[in-house]
Amino acid sequence: SSPSLRAAAMAAGPPPLEPSRLPVFSEEGFGEKFLRKTRENPLVPLGCLCTVGVLTYGLISFKRGNIRRSQQMMRARVLAQGFTFAALLGGMVVTAMKSRK
Repeated sequence: SSPSLRAAAMAAGPPPLEPSRLPVFSEEGFGEKFLRKTRENPLVPLGCLCTVGVLTYGLISFKRGNIRRSQQMMRARVLAQGFTFAALLGGMVVTAMKSRK
């Protein structure tokens, strides 16, 4: 671009429309994000807690020598993990549907 074109553009003044301001987002810490996500889909943390609880109980049963109970708890853990995964997928679908509206 030549200097005469630049000078002519500057003499014309600012563009007729002022650019829109970008939204300002505050930094979201781990705690705030965790609470927000928990409110959005409370079944995922519940499923995680159930999985950890069943796993812990199964390991304790195994350590005490109760093999039958330990096996039952490991099967229950798989079910709890499946529930957590289904809740996560369901939450993603609901979020996608909301964003389309």
